[in-house]
Amino acid sequence: MKVLLAGQKWFGLEVYRAIAAIADVTHVCAPRGDRLFDAAVYRGASTIEAGGLKAESMPDGIDLIVAAHSHDFIGERTRHRAHWGGIGYHPSLLPLHRGRDAVEWAIRMGDRVTGGSVYRLSNRMDGGAVLAQQHVFIEKGDTAAELWRRDLAPLGVRLLAEAVARFERDGFVPGHEQNESLATWEPSIGRPPAFRPDLIMLGSG
Repeated sequence: MKVLLAGQKWFGLEVYRAIAAIADVTHVCAPRGDRLFDAAVYRGASTIEAGGLKAESMPDGIDLIVAAHSHDFIGERTRHRAHWGGIGYHPSLLPLHRGRDAVEWAIRMGDRVTGGSVYRLSNRMDGGAVLAQQHVFIEKGDTAAELWRRDLAPLGVRLLAEAVARFERDGFVPGHEQNESLATWEPSIGRPPAFRPDLIMLGSG
């Protein structure tokens, strides 16, 4: 099974290491100079600079796109170039806390339980079918950074690796649709709003 991994930083690198033991990671999309980009060059994988992954630049023969802390929206035409589309990890119990700062919002809202979800990439940000999900507890005094490093990032590495293994073993994994009546969305904190094609589509109807 051939995988294209799009991501960055510690999380992207750890996911790379985990899934490379399961599947053939032939291409990596990451910011130039990032540790994930450098690891891909070292291992001989083909590289695409972050921001450059489009349908036109999507390589042939990819079975699955894996997003691991990718800040680029991977569009529909690009996903359709992969045999089984794409999957990603979101640090919340989807459909709760969609958006870029899910961990921070879970803490701000006083949640005692949160978690991580592997989901299918779609035109609705963080809204695709869920393939795997697991909860963690928020400890008293936790910051978003502490909760991410201690629980949510390692959980994401494991859940993504397990999902890739399922695709390798079983082929297409559909997941289950999210319950939109339970969905919540919070805005980004201290950075520009995330690109949301679902809102563009609603506005053009």
